[in-house]
Amino acid sequence: MAWLGLYNYWIVIFLMMAGFYVVIVRGNVVKKIVGLNLFQTAVFILYISMSKVQGGTAPIVEPEFVVYSNPLPHVLILTAIVVAVATTALALALTVRIKESYGTVEEDEIHRLDKSF
Repeated sequence: MAWLGLYNYWIVIFLMMAGFYVVIVRGNVVKKIVGLNLFQTAVFILYISMSKVQGGTAPIVEPEFVVYSNPLPHVLILTAIVVAVATTALALALTVRIKESYGTVEEDEIHRLDKSF
């Protein structure tokens, strides 16, 4: 029953597989972007979960503290969140342009219309 205590890793697996499923199965470009965001969120949660040190404190050197948590993974995840938001904004802007050009955001229809030109 030790695996019940690792529920955050089960959440990571679920989010990762759900995002992967949406990216593979759905033909709508907006839904693919949402699936990629789910996948990114799973990676963020994974890194934050792995960086947690049981009983660890902030890295302030004091004689009574022995175990410290490394703040670097959290800082890197904050940077990754900013990059993810910017990437999502760019993807949605490109989706708007695709919709204006082709009149649809369905991937198979875009391929069909692209081959007809």
